[in-house]
Order: sequence, then structure tokens, then C-alpha cells
Amino acid sequence: MIGRVEIATAQARIAPHIRRTPVLRLETGALGVDGGLTLKLEHLQVTGSFKVRGAFTSLTGVTLPAAGVVAISGGNHGAAVAYAATQLGAKATVFVPGQIADKVKIARMEGFGATVIIAPGTVDDAVRAYAAFAEETGALAVHPYDAPGTITGQGTAAMEFEEDAPDLDTVLVAVGGGGLIGGVAAWYGGRTKVVAVETEGTACLDLTLKGTLPANFRATGLSASGLGASSIGVLPMEIIRAHVAENVVVSDADVIEAQRRLWAAARVVAEPGGVTALAALTSGAYTPAPDEKVGVVVCGGNAAPDWFLA
Repeated sequence: MIGRVEIATAQARIAPHIRRTPVLRLETGALGVDGGLTLKLEHLQVTGSFKVRGAFTSLTGVTLPAAGVVAISGGNHGAAVAYAATQLGAKATVFVPGQIADKVKIARMEGFGATVIIAPGTVDDAVRAYAAFAEETGALAVHPYDAPGTITGQGTAAMEFEEDAPDLDTVLVAVGGGGLIGGVAAWYGGRTKVVAVETEGTACLDLTLKGTLPANFRATGLSASGLGASSIGVLPMEIIRAHVAENVVVSDADVIEAQRRLWAAARVVAEPGGVTALAALTSGAYTPAPDEKVGVVVCGGNAAPDWFLA
């Protein structure tokens, strides 16, 4: 299982390519939540999300084929892979599921050099098209969450978070396919409580843990383009079962309210998936103990800046 040694090794390799994102300590009551709160601002990362960590971990240290690289993504992973590939002199192709295609994120991917292909149908349909492209062309396939390089790279965010905020008792993390929470939980390894957060429309982890995930699960709602996996990856699930203490689910209305409070308190704008973890606190879905020190990963910022005001 992926652990601290692998994550520290990845951090040393990708450090020249990424930003060390800051943490923001909010005073007690700043978001209408009792107790202080520390945010890891990954929406300030290169390409606007944590995903670039896994992209560079996957693409460095290997020989990139002439056909370049290919990704399947709702946006943030595709933008990260496109950026990393461009920086390393390779071509990037990204397949986007038609059901969750977002024009803001498509523009971001194209802006970082990707050839974007909208795959009609579901996420699973797009995954099949992406896999077929890799097989036919020889392009290096970079999975958004169920691959060692991706998970290990995402874990570097937790490594930095602990170095900058070593006193945290609990870290809240949004979940899509499990790459980020897999990396975060692998780094903390049970030494700090890790809580998974999903929206009602993207709750494939919650449904998986309950044994009720339908075979045709389709993500819906505000966070679908960022957290819209159809299942949790095999590798992340192993780590989640070993090291994630709790999971909670919030509504789209909770996500909007979390962003409104974050804007009012700190003038920070993230995307819906980026504030999903924060919504667990502001909605009361997760209630810390009186002296519990809580951290939240604000994982992405690729959305229209006024999305929460509409």
C-alpha cells in the first residue's frame, strides 16, 4: 500500500514543477463555525487544482511516447495532464464525458494545450473511449484516481499540509474517484483523522460503503464536473478502508452556502467541488468536538467566479 516513503519521494521529484500552496488559518467563528479552522488552498495550485501533483508524478521519471499522453477527465485532471505534458514537451489528449462536460473546464484544458474530445454518453462510455485511444495510438494513459502515480502525487498535498499545520486533529477532504483522499489518508496513515465528504449527487463512496452503488451510477449536481466519478478506484478504496475514519454527505445548497461564507470571511472563491469538504462543517454534517483542530483541503478553483451568486 502507498505510504509516506513513496509520497515523500514524489514530492522531491515534482517540487520544481508545482506550487507549494499556502495554508490559511481562520479565526474562531469566521465561517459561523465554532473553533478555529485551517485551509489548504489547493485552488491556488498550478492549473487551479491539486491534480497537477498526480500528473507530474505520473509523467516524470518515464519516457513519454511519441503519441503523447491521454486522460479521462471532467476538467481538473485533464487540465493538469495537459499542463504537465506541455511542460515536458509531449502532446495531450483528453476525453471528457458528455454528461458532465463543463465549458469553463474545457476552456482550461484547451488553454493548457490539450486536444479535447467530448465523448457522448456516460463517464463509463468516456472511460472506454479513452482506453481504446491509448491502446490504438500508444499514448500513455494517465488515470485520474486509480493509479499509483496519481494517488502518490496527490498525497504530497497532505505532506505539505502537515508540515505547515502539524497540530491538526482532523482533515476533511472531498471525494470523487478517491485519488485525493487516497493520497491524503496514505500520508496521515491514521495519525490524523481523515473525513471524506461528498455531495448527494456524487456520493459513490457513501453508496459503495452501504453496498448500494448502482451499476449505472451517474453523478449529478453542482460538483459533478469535479467529483463526478462513477465508482471509487480499487487502489483508493483499499486506503480508504484502512485509514479514513468517517464519511459524510452534503447537499448542493450546503455547497453554495459554504462558498458564500468563505467569500464573506476570506474573499476566497473555489469551485463547487473545491468547497464540498468545507460544506461538511458549515452545514453541520460534521460537528467537531469543542477542542478539535480541523483542516480542510480547498481542492479546486476552476469555475465561473460568480457561480455561487447565480
